[in-house]
Amino acid sequence: MKWISTTENEKWTEANSFSAEKGEELKIKEPFGKEIYGFGACFNEIGMKAIYSLPEDKQNEIFDDLFSDEGFGFCYNRISVAANDFAEDWYSYNDTKGDYEMNNFSIDRDRKYIIPAIKQAQKRCADMMFFASPWSPPTWMKYPQACNYGRLIQTDENLKGYAIYLRKFIEEYAKEGIKISHLHPQNEFLCDHKFPSCQYSADEMENFIANYLIDEIGDLCEIWLGTNCWSDNYTKIFNTIMQNEKIRKSIGGAGFQWSATNEIQMFIEDYPQKNAVHTECECGDGNNTWEHAMHVFDLYRRSFKAGARANVYWNMVLNEGGLSTWGWHQNSLFTIKDKNFEKTPEYYCVKHFSHFVKKGAVMLKTQGPHSTCSAVFKNTDGSVVAIIANPYKKEKVLTIQDKNFILKPMSFNTISF
Repeated sequence: MKWISTTENEKWTEANSFSAEKGEELKIKEPFGKEIYGFGACFNEIGMKAIYSLPEDKQNEIFDDLFSDEGFGFCYNRISVAANDFAEDWYSYNDTKGDYEMNNFSIDRDRKYIIPAIKQAQKRCADMMFFASPWSPPTWMKYPQACNYGRLIQTDENLKGYAIYLRKFIEEYAKEGIKISHLHPQNEFLCDHKFPSCQYSADEMENFIANYLIDEIGDLCEIWLGTNCWSDNYTKIFNTIMQNEKIRKSIGGAGFQWSATNEIQMFIEDYPQKNAVHTECECGDGNNTWEHAMHVFDLYRRSFKAGARANVYWNMVLNEGGLSTWGWHQNSLFTIKDKNFEKTPEYYCVKHFSHFVKKGAVMLKTQGPHSTCSAVFKNTDGSVVAIIANPYKKEKVLTIQDKNFILKPMSFNTISF
């Protein structure tokens, strides 16, 4: 048995504190759900630029920690199709108006930070999976012609051209040795953001996927619905799209973000043969507090219990303060300051999951008063891993398999048997 405990002041320490008295019992039951793909985060320009601002030995420390088995072991990661809200500025892969055949398509911009960082990740994890999503089409394909707000213009010429654009992305990345496993047609397609974004109605998304995207890229990678970040539109949006038989037959799954864990459960209930992943957790405000790390723990736990096969963090690395190009601040696993890095509270929260729970693990059912603060998995080697938070400001005794563990206040704990 190994027990790692983390509090705000005592991080990643081996614990060995037991009570003579029995506490609330956490009962571990049979497996449920599908094998998990693993954990990961998103490659974006601001974060990768921050890593490359460090001396080479510091860069390697971060890459080792994120992607090797000795660290997080991130093996299921997200790539943005051109600019996202943490790009240095807006860009697309083809800004030539009217070039519907995509003769001027180029991923050269990504060769500066994104592709080199991905290759560093691949060196440390040979069987890494990637999924991708655009934040916005090229602006000349939208109305109004801006990277933020707006919608994709619904003409046959434009929709076919955009499907070719997405195929070119998959093909060009494959030439770099980066295989896209599945593509989500649009990040947060219900939202009208001030950063790169594009809204679709259910009818527009159904039309684009069924009549353009499946035929254009269906032989290159899976198409998944999403990503979606709201929890009150399932029937109106996702299930409406899934009434299309061609889509239902063709798509591999769906991606859900932020607090949309109820939608994961509904999707899996309706379509148990399909897959779901939690594609982005709530991003915070750049203050990287211990309280928000506790919230991220709950998002990870709830999404796995709802049926997600992966949890994907958002910003791996940001400069101190976590400022976006579009004017707000977000959290990260590492912050960069004065040519060095610091590990944030969410670093420890996520590592308590990803370091111990391996690709192919299955979740185990739990029962007891502390079950809603616990996530238990069985790895392919037979080991059982219990990730448990004590969100209270006092010690808590929790009994697991006849051992009475004393959990420190406001702590994350991983116990492997």
